[in-house]
Amino acid sequence: MVLYGKGELLAAIVLTGFGSFVIYEAHSLPYTSESGPGPGFFPLWIGIGIVACSLVMLYSYFFRTDSNSEETAKPSRVELARALGAWLAFVAAIVLLPLIGFGLSLGLLTAFLILVLDRRSVWLAIGVALSLALGFQLVFAVALGVSLPAGPWGF
Repeated sequence: MVLYGKGELLAAIVLTGFGSFVIYEAHSLPYTSESGPGPGFFPLWIGIGIVACSLVMLYSYFFRTDSNSEETAKPSRVELARALGAWLAFVAAIVLLPLIGFGLSLGLLTAFLILVLDRRSVWLAIGVALSLALGFQLVFAVALGVSLPAGPWGF
């Protein structure tokens, strides 16, 4: 469903400003280091991605061709509750991160999103949660040597 309301216009404007700020701040950080990308590499490209997406939102707002009333319908209460649930799950994962570690926090977040919001099977949620946690551990901690926040169990 494509929405073309004033909220989308405001979101696109705010995101353009935020992305521009991220790009501006990333320029004060080194882009590269001796061992690869520097601290300014990812913020710069994330800022560019935010600005690009917000410009697409602005373009779609000003140059839309179809103004069908079904496309501009307000989201239902169920859709709003699911969006709020996802947002609260992300906040809970961030709060739990220093207490239980990155792997377990990511696993719980993934399992919640799959089980509760997507209403999929328990086995799928467990499989995806374990795969993501293990994948992040292997890529960042083992392959790249980047330490992830560890919980009291050491992972």
